[in-house]
Amino acid sequence: MRKLLLAAIVLLAFSSFAQNNNDAAAFTVSLWGYHVEPNIVYHTANNYQDRLDVYTPPAGGAPTPVAIIIHGGGWIAGKKEERVMEVMPYLQMGFAAVNVEYRMADVSPAPAAVVDCRCALHWVVANAKKYNFDVNRIVVMGGSAGGHLALTTGMLTSAAGFDRECWAADDPVWKKTGGTAGDPHVAAIVNWFGITDVLDEIHGPNTKGYAVIWIGDQPNADEIAKRVSPINMVSKDNPPILTIHGDHDELVPYSQAVRLKQELDQAGVPNQLYTVVGGNHGGFSPEEMQKIWATIRQFLNQNLKTPATK
Repeated sequence: MRKLLLAAIVLLAFSSFAQNNNDAAAFTVSLWGYHVEPNIVYHTANNYQDRLDVYTPPAGGAPTPVAIIIHGGGWIAGKKEERVMEVMPYLQMGFAAVNVEYRMADVSPAPAAVVDCRCALHWVVANAKKYNFDVNRIVVMGGSAGGHLALTTGMLTSAAGFDRECWAADDPVWKKTGGTAGDPHVAAIVNWFGITDVLDEIHGPNTKGYAVIWIGDQPNADEIAKRVSPINMVSKDNPPILTIHGDHDELVPYSQAVRLKQELDQAGVPNQLYTVVGGNHGGFSPEEMQKIWATIRQFLNQNLKTPATK
């Protein structure tokens, strides 16, 4: 399974970078050195096993930065395997990568997905020595609902109360509540058109069915929507945040990205809003994607301790 998955990635990489044969060959050769460990159970709740895939460069050397990739799908659909291609730019930059799945609404309503992704972050930190992760250079990236979860994963702290199900084998759970043995920190967040105000999507003109389904008919629905909204998590202690958003997005209002930037600016958080002029909810042109990934690399170079310039 591991060899088949890596072989598929290598073939996709070669075809994706075929415009420059030298670059394609070099990148393809480097990928063969990566180790892939799929479908690791990182958290179990409601009889559901949350799984993730780990991609690590050849053993040895200094600890490597790690990108946590979170898929989208409105918290009601999607799977990590659909986002494998998003792992590749980070591998090319010399990162390790962790591709995460989480509970959908049909398994558990909000805030389960937020809890799960926080537990994935705890898992990365708890297993940093085993996989040679650099816990000071953790990047979280996702799109749409995954963008929302990338934001909540990086902006929340254990004090918010979402980490109580997160524990590792060596945590002192007989003495402390789960998830309180440590408070993992994220170095940067890359948010692709993520939802920043969930309450805005369950009431009023911006109401979206996927958000209503995720929140469900819980008696404290509005309170939950507020608690899981990144717009309400802004503080001076947030990590640097890059947001990519089309100004004609029909699913997640562009105004949510603008509001988030305004709040982050006011709090003094390093951040950037990359506006895709005329862009909808993803589906950007190849030329636009090249510009976006150049921006991501520059953003990480500015905000990680060691540049991501490969």
